[in-house]
Formats: sequence, C-alpha cells, structure tokens
Amino acid sequence: MSWTELDEIKARLNKAWAKGRLLRSPLDNDDGWPLRYPLRHPAAGELGSRFAEAQTWVQRWCTHEEKHDFQLEWRDINSRDIGRNELPVAIRFDCPEDAQALIGKRRDGRDYTQLCAQITTSCPDLLDWCARKPLAVLELQPAWPRLLNVIHWLCQHPRPGVYIRQLELPGVDTKFIEAHKKVLSELLDEVLPGKQINEDARGVSGFEQRYGFLNKPAQIRFRLLDPNLYIQELSDLQIPVTDFARLTLPVQQIVITENEINGLALPNMPGAMVIFGLGYGLDSLKQANWLADKTIHYWGDLDTHGFAMLDQLRSYFPQTQSLLMDRATLLTHEPLWGEEPKPTRKRLSRLTDHEQALYEDLCLDRLAPALRLEQERIGFEHVKAALAGLGGGT
Repeated sequence: MSWTELDEIKARLNKAWAKGRLLRSPLDNDDGWPLRYPLRHPAAGELGSRFAEAQTWVQRWCTHEEKHDFQLEWRDINSRDIGRNELPVAIRFDCPEDAQALIGKRRDGRDYTQLCAQITTSCPDLLDWCARKPLAVLELQPAWPRLLNVIHWLCQHPRPGVYIRQLELPGVDTKFIEAHKKVLSELLDEVLPGKQINEDARGVSGFEQRYGFLNKPAQIRFRLLDPNLYIQELSDLQIPVTDFARLTLPVQQIVITENEINGLALPNMPGAMVIFGLGYGLDSLKQANWLADKTIHYWGDLDTHGFAMLDQLRSYFPQTQSLLMDRATLLTHEPLWGEEPKPTRKRLSRLTDHEQALYEDLCLDRLAPALRLEQERIGFEHVKAALAGLGGGT
C-alpha cells in the first residue's frame, strides 16, 4: 500500500468542502476542530527495505509543513534493522481557515463569514439556514441584498394580494423573483410567522399562493357543440375559473376530456358542450355548481391515472359516467397500446364494478406492464360511434 501524499489530503478536503464542512458555522463554536487526518506511513518492517524512499517521503512532508498552515503529528517507529525513527503519522488543521488555505478556499471562507454576519444582522432568523447551507450562502453572494429586500418587504406586507410584477424594490424585478423562487421559499419559511404561509401550496409553482401574491387566474376552455348555444356566434371560449363558475348555460350534456385535440375535434351534438385540457386540474370545476344537474361524461386515457381522475371528478359530480374507458375499447386497440411512465396504485372508491375490475388489471399488469392507451390513439370512427350512443354526434 502506498504512503499518503498531499494530493490525497487535498482530495479529502475538497470532499469536505463540497459538503460544507470546512466553512465556519455561525452556530458550531468551532465544534469538530482541530481536524485530523491519519497518514499511511512506512511501517517498521518497511524502514529497512525502503529506507531511502521513507526518508524522501518524510522530507516531502516536512517541506509541505513549512509551506502550509497545518501541523504534523510525529511518532517514534522502532525498526529491528535500523532502530528508532520519528515519522509523521497524522496531519492536523487547527481551524477551518487553515484547511481552506490548502485547497485555495480561504477567500471563500472569509466571504462566507462576512456574508453570514451581514445576513444575520439584517435578519437574525436566518442564522440556522446559513449554518445548514453554507455553500448556498456563497453561491448567492451577488443576490443577497435583493433577497433580503424581498424578505423584509414581505415581513412588512404579509400576504400582500398583489402580482409580483407590482413590487417596487431596488433591483428586484419579476425575472429575479422567478429565478430565485426556490431559495426565497426556504428563506421565507424561516422568517415568516406560520399564519402568513399557506402550507397547502408547495414548490415553485405554488410560490404565489403560499405567500399571498396574486397568481395568473386558472382558465377553463370549452366548446359549445350545439350551434344554437353559441355565445354571440362564439363556440370555443377560454375564461377564468371564477367566471366559469358563474355561468348558467342551457346545456344538458357535458363531455370532459384531457386531450386538447380531442376537444377541438368532437362533432356537433345537440344541447352539449365539451370541456378540455384540464388534466389533473379537474378541481377547478368543483366551484361550478351549475354542473350538478347535468349529464357528464369523462373521457380520459385508459391507464391508472385516467381512472384516478375519473374517481376525482366523481367526488365533485357523482353522476359522472366514463366514456371510452372500457375493456372492449382497450382490447380493440391493442396494437396502439403504450406504457404509462409512473402508474398509480392508490385505492379508488368511486369506480363502478366494471371500471374497478379494469383498474385492478392495469395496476397489477395483468394485460401488459404499465399498460396505457392514450385517448388520442382511439380511432375516430370508434369515438363517433360512442358519441352517437349518447344521443349525439354528427
């Protein structure tokens, strides 16, 4: 086995740096220092056979010690052939700055210390965060003045009820906040009282809702399939969810489908409309109480998530029936089967017996692994025949 060289110690220090261990935490009070690494050194039996190599190795470490800020620990090694010799057996760094210097990170270490002082002076509640994420503190160095401006503004204006675009803060624009939503969420969670945070909203997409900003209103797109129901000659409309909830359209039958092209391609049907493109946004329909007495058909992908969305829709409108989500349709289109990326296995309580049996077959891969028949793969003649069975489709 080879003896330890300086490059190996540097590699270990670089790994420690990458984990944030070489930055002086504002909370640790130097806990864990000095830092000590044992050295693989010549054993007693090697001193006789490799004495010249051992001398050169010791001299290299002595030279390194003179040039760098660390200390060697020595021990007497007794060899039967050449007697007692003192060898370095460990390297010790007394403080983070010494370890940082060996890998060229001393300036970064000073910057971290200064940033922590500035951040925690401005916002003491961020002390723990700075200690947990030292590398993030450094990576965000140019952005800290603006990040702190946003944090202070939200502390003074809790749940402001404005669009991010309306903020008037030096150097802070919509793009800055968009680019820093993830870290802002972490920081705001540290400093804001719990009552000012909507815990139901998570992730970057939930930033506005979580902290009380206005968000672009969700939209519902629908087509009126009966020309007699057109609104000022318009058949294809997209409106905010709140406006849709206030509608009182004289339709009797509603088809809900995920795929946009399906929604555009459905033929005329008397007294009918199609709602499309919602995906897992079906919850936006639950405010529309006027749908409660309508005949509703849901057409989703023939896969586990399709049935999960059918189940979800029935939680709002129990009268919902499935469309083209049956075993016969699935088997008829076997050449067009695909694979569902991440099937769900959750328990669904609102499926009919036939739907439940097919759902279980899909969950248990009884027909094919992760089987999926996407709705747009179903032949259009098959679609028209199904719609005709509803009493429409021309």
